[in-house]
This record gives sequence, structure tokens and C-alpha cells, in this order.
Amino acid sequence: MNQSLSRRSALRKITGGTAALAAVASLSHRLQAEEDAARPKLKGNIHHSVSAWCYDGLFKGGKDKPAKMTFKEFCRECYKLGLESVELLGAGEWPAVKQAGLTCAMCNGPDNIPYGWNRVEHHDDLLGKFEKAIPQVAEFGFPNIITFSGNCNGMSHEEGLENCVKGLKRLVPIAEKHKVTVCMELLNSKRSHKDYMCDHTAWGVEVCKRVGSERLKLLYDIFHMQIMEGDMVDTIHENHQYIGHYHTGGVPGRNEIDDTQEIYYPAVMRAIVATGYKGFVGQEFVPKRPDALASLKQCVLICDV
Repeated sequence: MNQSLSRRSALRKITGGTAALAAVASLSHRLQAEEDAARPKLKGNIHHSVSAWCYDGLFKGGKDKPAKMTFKEFCRECYKLGLESVELLGAGEWPAVKQAGLTCAMCNGPDNIPYGWNRVEHHDDLLGKFEKAIPQVAEFGFPNIITFSGNCNGMSHEEGLENCVKGLKRLVPIAEKHKVTVCMELLNSKRSHKDYMCDHTAWGVEVCKRVGSERLKLLYDIFHMQIMEGDMVDTIHENHQYIGHYHTGGVPGRNEIDDTQEIYYPAVMRAIVATGYKGFVGQEFVPKRPDALASLKQCVLICDV
């Protein structure tokens, strides 16, 4: 065999392969640029996110309803709608979010709604689990991890508050080290989460004050706090320094946040923007309409003040 011809043949193949790869890369960049140009031109005052669990029916399906898309495809659709985040996810779902050009504005924590920091006997268990979870969140570059007070189960709110402070004071040095904010969620105990302890803003704010760390904030769920206390605009203005994240949801029913429910979301969003808030607002309504993504788009635009 002529070695010179063999080398030339190999070089042609390499050159051809390189050209093909370059063409694929160029096409990919062009398609991405077209997709970016087609995204809605949002105002930029609110960073928009969405809670993935509300759309489980789209990418997980159900007993009699097959999934309409994969989770990766759902993330891409969220990107196309102008969102910056898909949230309330475990570590197994984080790579898909990053691949779609998004972040996870609120990561799942290792505790759950009834089992939280208000019982001293939970502290060692929770601390060990958060010690593993928080560095993982930081490694992906995500900002927040959710946590819960736990249920009362006969315990007074004052005792539960003292216990939460004891446990969270042990936790916040880890959060501070990794620059991840732990957010305790405010939930309603009237209708959705009977007996939950952190069910009023004032209680949650007092926990934050006593812990005394910028890495402990509240997740202010607008749906839940409308049910429990209303008075949201003034409450947000008075306590915004203790709020690290917001969730939406229509009252009653936790469905679309349009004029079918009682909260006027543009006014609430304007109140949030007026505080100088730079974090995320997560859409956490459960769509009733057949086109769930159309509902999501509409509700993002409602909040884009």
C-alpha cells in the first residue's frame, strides 16, 4: 500500500469529519439564537420560575393518561416561555434543568412538611441530611433549599419556635459556608396542611430574627398566606428582608391566577418589586385548563410587572 496515499485518505476523512462537526455546531448555534429571539420579551423586574410538581401530568402521565412529553422537553418549553427556573426538584432532575439553560431556584430539602425542626429529636437527623444536601446544591450553583417547621402535634407555637431556632442555628453555618439560603415555607393550616406550625408570617419572621443569619429566609407562599392572614401588600413591605422566595397560586383551589380567583396578582407583584427584591417568583398553581403550558404563559405575563 502506498503510505502517502493512505495518509492523504485519512486526512480527507478527518477534514470531512471536522467540517461536518463544525456544520452541526453552526446549525445548533443558529437554532439556539432563533429560539432565544422567539422568547417573550419580559420586563426583567421579576425572575420567573415554576414548580415542577404542578405539571407532573405532562411528563409523568397517570393511570389512564400517558405522558405528553419528557421532563427534559418540559424544561425546554419553560425556557421558550421566558422562565429562568424550574424548581422543587431533587438532585436527579438538576442536570436536565441546567441543560435547558435554566436554574433551580428552590431545591427540595431532605425534610418534609410534618417532619421538621420544631422537635429537638429531629435535629441530628435533619442536620446530617442537610450537611450532604447543601454542598450538592452549591456545586450546581443553585441559590436555595426548602425546609419546614413540622406539625404541632400538641406542641405550643412558642416551644416549637424555640426548638426551630436551636436546630436552625446549628444548620446556618453550613448554609453560610456554601452560600446557599435555607428557606422555611409558610403554609396554611386552615385548609391545606392541617396542624402545620409555620402558618403565619409573624411566627416565621420571629424564627429568622432569633437565628440571625442572612442564610435563613422565609418562602412566602401567596396562596397560603391569603388563606391564613390576607393583608399581603403591607405584610410584604414590612417583612421583605426576611423573605427569600415567593410562590403563587389562585385562591380558592390553587389553580390559575387569573380573574377566576380572588387575588389581584399584579398589585402583589408590584409590592414585591417595590421592596427591591431580586430573587425568584415561582408559579405554583395547578392548571385546570387542557393546555397547561398556555396557562403557565398567561400567569407568567400576569406577574411580569
